Amino acid sequence: MRLVVFDGAARAPAYFFNEKIMCGLGRDISETGVLHPEGRRRAMQAMERFAALASSFDVQSLEAVATAAVRDATDGSAFCDEVKAKTGIEIRVIAGQDEARYAAQGVLLGRPSAVGLVSDIGGASMELAVLDEGAVGMCLTSPLAPLRLADVKGDVDKYIRKTMKGLRDQIGGDYDTLHLVGGSYRAIAKIDMARRNYPLEVLHEYTLSVQQMTETLDWIDGAQDADLSTMSSSSAVRLALVPMAARVLRQLVDVFAPEVISVSSYGLREGMLYEQMPSELRMRDPLIEACRFMERSSARFAGFGDHLAAWVSPLLPNEPQMQRLVLAAGLLHDVSWRSDPSSRAEECFDNAMRGNLGGLQHRGRVMLAMALLHRYRKNGKLEKYKTLKPLLAEDEQIAAQVIGQAMRLGASLAGGDAAVLRKATLHQNATHLELRLKPSVAVYGGEIVETRLHELAASMGREGIVTVL
Repeated sequence: MRLVVFDGAARAPAYFFNEKIMCGLGRDISETGVLHPEGRRRAMQAMERFAALASSFDVQSLEAVATAAVRDATDGSAFCDEVKAKTGIEIRVIAGQDEARYAAQGVLLGRPSAVGLVSDIGGASMELAVLDEGAVGMCLTSPLAPLRLADVKGDVDKYIRKTMKGLRDQIGGDYDTLHLVGGSYRAIAKIDMARRNYPLEVLHEYTLSVQQMTETLDWIDGAQDADLSTMSSSSAVRLALVPMAARVLRQLVDVFAPEVISVSSYGLREGMLYEQMPSELRMRDPLIEACRFMERSSARFAGFGDHLAAWVSPLLPNEPQMQRLVLAAGLLHDVSWRSDPSSRAEECFDNAMRGNLGGLQHRGRVMLAMALLHRYRKNGKLEKYKTLKPLLAEDEQIAAQVIGQAMRLGASLAGGDAAVLRKATLHQNATHLELRLKPSVAVYGGEIVETRLHELAASMGREGIVTVL
């Protein structure tokens, strides 16, 4: 059972409140046909609490859905009736195909043009959905989930493989990317991160190869409960589901043979939110929308970030992803201005590393964080960054430094006045980086501006000069 309250940017909302309780409603359902009694009691208690919280938060709209356990239990309708009687909340029981569609739409919330195969695993079902350039294709549901598989008699792995091949026959096609959705998959990803000493803790957009995943699945197969708990911060109830979920994932990877595996922190709930969005809003960039919201909320000069990014962008390769990072950095360059100057650089860095920024893979996240670090700290030194540097190639590290130092120069030059930037331009050749100022803004130059120009030029392997035209 989970309550999620969204707030903030329409296209990239933040989690105003997020609480879950592992009730085990579907435990033993294959044998009994009804919701687990203790799970039902805990679920009802959770619903009453969630209803009270939603009321205190004064949410504008409230939607409740139930998935496999309630869908398949003979007393599922009675449970929904009881919830409505006690809380006033009407639960909508969704079909397995709808559950798959919502999970796929959750992936699209973070990556609007995603392609590949989405797999969402819960306690009582596992769903598959096809994504093709932002459109959801075929959706399937199956009983390949830990609570259901615990009741299978005989060779469980043989049953999983046979069922998985049946799904493969239905869905067809080849899928380079496998998008994983669901708490048990995320717990497996956490274990993989721990085993590899991965330097970043953010699960969203964590990618790994099939070989890396196979090695982790092998480790889980031979692990004890205590081993799992030392490798993951997930709850004991969640970790109890991991070994069976790992067996499902092994067959999923083997049967569908993807090239890359990507973990999504978004899922069914985000997919429900995505479905309510108008099509024009869906196609906006979630990263840029989140950064714009942060600028409007926290920056001194809202709107200046666009102009600063445009001023910096000619210094970087004219590639969509690079220019997108420049724009994100420009929008975020001033949102921590209220912080103590001694900690401002680190706070900017942490905002990028830990912030709720969708549509940003890990290398891009580190580049953005490094750019913001250089915006406020000329040497770009930060102890926690050392472990993250290996995620970036040398040219990416240099690009992030150039973005940050160019923003530092532009912000010092213009303050927050876009009109000044329009009369000051940067020009580069093989040996020099020239700042050209029109006479009307020559007074904005000075020692600080020259110093920061020379720092930026040095990073680019050039000599800085200032010219008043």
